[in-house]
Parts: sequence; structure tokens; C-alpha cells
Amino acid sequence: MSQVASAPETAQSAVRERVFSGIQPSGASHLGNYLGAQVNYVRLQDEYEAIYGIVDMHALTTVHDGAQLRQLTHEMVLDLLAVGLDPDRCALIRQSDFPEHAELMWIFDTVVPVSWLERTPTYKEKRDEGIDNSMGLLNYPVLQAADIVIYKASRVPVGKDQAAHLELSREIARAFNRRYGEIFPEPQAVFTDAPVVLGTDGVRKMSKSAGNTIPIFAEPDEIRRLVRSMVTDPLRIKRTDPGRPEVCNVCGNLHRFFSPDYLEIQEGERTARTGCVETKELLAERIIEFFRPMREKRIELAADPDVVERVLADGAAKVRPILETTLAEVREAVGIGPRKGGGR
Repeated sequence: MSQVASAPETAQSAVRERVFSGIQPSGASHLGNYLGAQVNYVRLQDEYEAIYGIVDMHALTTVHDGAQLRQLTHEMVLDLLAVGLDPDRCALIRQSDFPEHAELMWIFDTVVPVSWLERTPTYKEKRDEGIDNSMGLLNYPVLQAADIVIYKASRVPVGKDQAAHLELSREIARAFNRRYGEIFPEPQAVFTDAPVVLGTDGVRKMSKSAGNTIPIFAEPDEIRRLVRSMVTDPLRIKRTDPGRPEVCNVCGNLHRFFSPDYLEIQEGERTARTGCVETKELLAERIIEFFRPMREKRIELAADPDVVERVLADGAAKVRPILETTLAEVREAVGIGPRKGGGR
């Protein structure tokens, strides 16, 4: 991935670009979350002014139990801290702590044509699957745009599956700027080396809704069980059949991230020197060992019942001045709230 040039240093201080990304607390972090987003979160906290949100208001479209959602939010904060997010190097926030997000969403609603929302891939997929089309599901991309641009973030680490939603965020920023003046930058995507991670079925993107995930903090025996269940090359029937790493999610994709010797592993598949069972067993052990330090760190963090709220409070203190400044600018531009400078 090419490096993004940082803003030039001034005589007073070095100005860093700002990044924002949100993650839904809809279940345990899995390989797709880690490879597609979280690994980038960790890297970018040293290169940018980084803000990462647990977008619990978005999760209301799928999680309809209050106690469950609170627990999932708590668990996701622990996950992010365990994979390497450092509250001293980034701001970790809870979306619902800031009603400003919803206020900006409503303002954006007044400039966004409904047709823009009806064409989004996620909305069409859910509609085709027969899932209830709530107003929240339709309006999801507008809240997503508000999440990003309220911080005037110029970069957004996302998976490739979110590229269309990010482009809509850019369109929404443009539409607002055309009507009210140049207030918001157009955010650019930052992809990882694993823009799409397939699930255990080897066909669909790894996702909780598809039920094809490998949770990164699962117990080792559970990881072994899930990896053993993974679909490999469908044309490799017998152990002596040569394999095709280019179509095998285990050998051609996931080993690339967890095995320094992945080229040798792929060659073993092509020549039938190794079988699919061996390749999956090796992948399971590599995944377990890779996440072992993070799993141990998470256990330590979870032993402190107050750590999550402390981290979120620290993050809120960092970002609140940004929110207040942006909303004051927006309210002045659209003509709501007190007139600047007082008076009638």
C-alpha cells in the first residue's frame, strides 16, 4: 500500500491528517474484522490523528436487546484494546455518547435524495433477503457519513465491502457543501492488504450474519474446529489430487497472512505433497499462536471492570471539542440555533 503524504510541518507544529472509522458491536471480533480493518487501526494510530468509534446506534438495526447491546459494546472495546489500540495514541469512543452524530444525520437527511439510499448495496441485499426494511436500515449510510465528516476526517480505514458506502459519504459531503459552503472534506478510503476476507464457506465474505466466522479470541480448540470445517478447493477430491491455491481460501488466502512460508505451502498443494487436512491443521495452529499474546492481554483487561468506561471517557474528552466546533459551524451555515454573536 502506498504511503499517504502527511501535511507539511509548520513553524508552530506538525499537523497530522485525521482518520475515523467505526465498528459495529454486533458480535465477537473475527479474522475478517482483524485483517480487513483492525490491523489498519493499529498502524494508523501512529501515522494520523486517529478516532475509532464503537457505532452502537448503527447496531440497533440488528441487535434488539438492550442488555445484549451494552455487553457487546463492552466486549468490542476489550477486543480493540487487546489487538493493539492505545488510548494514549488514539481516541476510542462510543457513538451514542454524542447526540451530535444524530443531529448532523438529520441535517444531511434534508439534502440527500431518497434514491441515493435505495441504491446502496447493503440496503438492496437486506431487502432481497427479506429482512425488515426499517427506516434505520435505509438511513444507515447517512448516519455513517455523519460519523465520519463530523470529525472532518480525511481518511477512513475500511474493508472493500464498504467502498460504496464511503463513496456515498463523499457524495453527501459534496451535496452539503454545494448548498451551504465548503465545510466538510471528502474522505478517502484506506484499505488493508486483505480488503475482502472470505469465511469458512470459502464463498461469502466472513461476517457474523453469514455465520461463517472464525473469532480471533475463541478458545484454541474452537479455532481448530472452525478451521477444520473450512471449505478448500472443491475439485480436490482425493489426497493425491493436485490442488489449486488460487481458489483455496485456506492455502491461497489465509496462510498468506499467518505463514511466512506460505509460498512453500502453496507449492505443496499444487504438487499434492501436502493435503487439505494438513494445510488446515497448520493454519489453525498459526492462527492460535498469532493471537495468543492478544488473547492473554484481553483476559488481563477484562479483569478490570472499569477499564472500558475509563477508556471511553478519555476518548470522549479528546473528541468533544472537535464535535462542538463542527456543529457550531454547521448550525451557523444552515441557520439553526442562536445567531453567532447574540442578538435577534
